[in-house]
Amino acid sequence: MPKKSAQPAPATRIAPAITNVLAERYASPAIKAIWSPTGRVEIERDYWIAIMKAQRSLGIAIPAAAISDYEKVKDQIDLASIDARERVTLHDVKARIEEFNGLAGRESIHLGLTSRDLTENVEQLQILRSLTVVRQKTVAALLGYAKRAKQYRNILLTGRTHNVPAQPTTLGKRIAMFGEELLAAFTRFDELSARYPARGLKGAVGTQLDQFTLLGGDAKKVARLEQSVLKHLGFKSALGAVGQVYPRTLDFEVVSALHQIGAAAASFATTLRLMAGQGLLTEGFQKGQVGSSAMPHKMNARNCERICGFSAILSGHVAMTSALAGHQWNEGDVSCSVVRRVALPDAFYAIDGLLETLLNVLNQLTVFPKVIAAESARNLPFLATTTIMMAAVKKGAGRETAHAAIKEHALASAAAIREGREPGMVERLAADDRLGLDASAIHAILADTGSFVGAAPAQVDTFVDTARATARKVKGASSLKPGRLL
Repeated sequence: MPKKSAQPAPATRIAPAITNVLAERYASPAIKAIWSPTGRVEIERDYWIAIMKAQRSLGIAIPAAAISDYEKVKDQIDLASIDARERVTLHDVKARIEEFNGLAGRESIHLGLTSRDLTENVEQLQILRSLTVVRQKTVAALLGYAKRAKQYRNILLTGRTHNVPAQPTTLGKRIAMFGEELLAAFTRFDELSARYPARGLKGAVGTQLDQFTLLGGDAKKVARLEQSVLKHLGFKSALGAVGQVYPRTLDFEVVSALHQIGAAAASFATTLRLMAGQGLLTEGFQKGQVGSSAMPHKMNARNCERICGFSAILSGHVAMTSALAGHQWNEGDVSCSVVRRVALPDAFYAIDGLLETLLNVLNQLTVFPKVIAAESARNLPFLATTTIMMAAVKKGAGRETAHAAIKEHALASAAAIREGREPGMVERLAADDRLGLDASAIHAILADTGSFVGAAPAQVDTFVDTARATARKVKGASSLKPGRLL
């Protein structure tokens, strides 16, 4: 019998690394640094050290050398080692405690703390720092709107309601309209950022028992310890009667505020997509860019489409966090954990990517005034019908009679355009005795284009002044540029 050859052992397959698409493809380094696994460990270790220093200053026997030992190794972050510890402990916080203790050769961190004293405050600090980034970028976008609104303040544009021609407006006024929506979202967001409270050091059920015991029953020392930690974290206030976890309504409030900012940007992006389709403008098309792999002529409004996509993502995270709001058991539970691990970082990745994209759009926006003027000229006899109607009323026509007459001729003229004939709108109106207006009077009305836009230029000026006043309160916003090409 021939000898069987030994079969080679099957090769071990290494699972490919799974990345967060929102983080890797769209978010800026500033936001990724806050929410990355390494960034979180950095925040935790700084937090532990700050608590040790505060506890030592209040009389707890923590050697200065121990604090120094932790400080020396705080930047030695080995995520694989922490993960291996967690597979044994089945507890993420315990794994990170053991890792930090092992590096320092000490056991001085986490004295009198529960897991929630660590994780709640660290996560809230991640949120607070992210709010600061979003605040600056939102105001930078407001300034972008203001710049473009002023630039196009007086360009006559066909205003549309129900996406059909309605009355004249200006391009600047349209941009200011969307800018004002973002301004309203920012006002709500800014108020939330200013009052966003920390949970603080509250213990297992919120009574601060462990710190109270550790500090010899001295309530004043417990309060001083918490204030010291709040100062380190950068919070202006803390919840007073909170339990194990802070109310998840706060998470909903944060994510819904992000969604409101995103929705304001999506309104603008949607209209830009429509205008780009009509050839009135472009969001920018860079050298080497390809709109379609099959159709070489295409110049898609891809960034505006992306903004709308980010808004949809944020809407989903609003739904996720709203499901957690109002579901707290007694002093708290962590059934919310898996949802928050997805919703909180991803919501900030999404809004960050959205704002980066919005800044690029505002920076690269290119308008085609001649195309806009041609569209306005084509639509003007229709857009001016309310002005013509008021002129007829001044001549003695009844308002409803004039309305019926103009409607009749507008519909007939529209039908002529669809059949490829000249609309003859002015001629039709001038020949109707019910209106009492001759052709020269109607042409005079149409020539006075500045009268059709009403208060639009003044409305632009008001928005621009408000946006600039808002920006002056936010350091660095005026000089912020898009952080990456999207």
